Amino acid sequence: MPSSVLFAPVTFSRYDESQTLPARFDRLLEKSGLAERVKDKTVAIKMHVGSGTSYSTIPPVFVRKLVSFVKRAGGNCFITDHYISSRRPENRGYSEDIIGAPIIDACGFFGKYFYTKEVDFRSLKHVDIGGHIHDADFLIDFSHVKGHGACAYGGACKNIAMGCVTDRTRRELHSLEGGLLWDEDLCTHCEQCIQSCNHNANRFRDGKYRVTYHNCTLCQHCVKVCPTGAISLDSHNYEDFQRGMAICTKTVLDSFAPGNMYYINVLLNITAVCDCWGMTTPALVPDIGIVASDDIVAVEAASLDMIKFENLIPAGVPQGFELGTEGHLFQRLHYKNPYTQLTMLEEQGLGAREYSLVEIE
Repeated sequence: MPSSVLFAPVTFSRYDESQTLPARFDRLLEKSGLAERVKDKTVAIKMHVGSGTSYSTIPPVFVRKLVSFVKRAGGNCFITDHYISSRRPENRGYSEDIIGAPIIDACGFFGKYFYTKEVDFRSLKHVDIGGHIHDADFLIDFSHVKGHGACAYGGACKNIAMGCVTDRTRRELHSLEGGLLWDEDLCTHCEQCIQSCNHNANRFRDGKYRVTYHNCTLCQHCVKVCPTGAISLDSHNYEDFQRGMAICTKTVLDSFAPGNMYYINVLLNITAVCDCWGMTTPALVPDIGIVASDDIVAVEAASLDMIKFENLIPAGVPQGFELGTEGHLFQRLHYKNPYTQLTMLEEQGLGAREYSLVEIE
């Protein structure tokens, strides 16, 4: 049988608070069956807290509603992500007094609290799971849906595979795509690559572009912002990267007892690139709503299916950028098929993309 995916749409038929998305989110949570499942459990709510001047992350009203729901059901919850102290989540309304739960770095304040699981896929050898996530009884994956330069699409899988682990694991994941190449003849030394790096991993020394791979996570921010194309990857093995993310996701989820995971995707402010850029660009499509399921593959499939090229808002694409002509909107934008991610998740036995949509009135 296809997995059930709950859908709270943004559409409304009258000016009534009960017709708004926050009210529908309340009804989605009541229908989800989560209440009895989180009772007496420690619940990690994994979300991206954004950084810099970004304002497209999940609005605090929805975070507060999820926290209140878990607490009313008898669960003890916390919000978690990585780089909490440097990302200053309070600047986007994420603080304990506003959302009702502590905000904890998954790997601890110093980033040294984690559990290592050995894997063996090309450059991916270690999945270092954030200690506080590993120690929780239940995981709610609360994802803001958006595009992503490395994997075309960032949703539930990306939120787990790259958000529940250490820099070492992120580096090994990104290494599946290849290393960085610098073309001196194309470089204008504008230093946008330096300014865009979140890890202090690159610099110009003696007129040459240098990368400290100890710090570099191969996130490709430098590749994306270079105005002349002077920085590139030496290979484009995005399918290997997608498979690596699926392996990482399974490894994280395997640390929880069966049934102790739930996935909620928020389809609001759907932008071209990840929230980790520390900035927000205009939305690619109109707001859609919220989907949720026990099946990570089904919730990702529903999310992608709802994002349609024909609903494109041109302002969400950089001026002068040439979109591809085939496939999903994210494929036309990033030249990578986002559905490949779903295939890799299915290979790992994490679910199936067939789903039955249940709309929340």
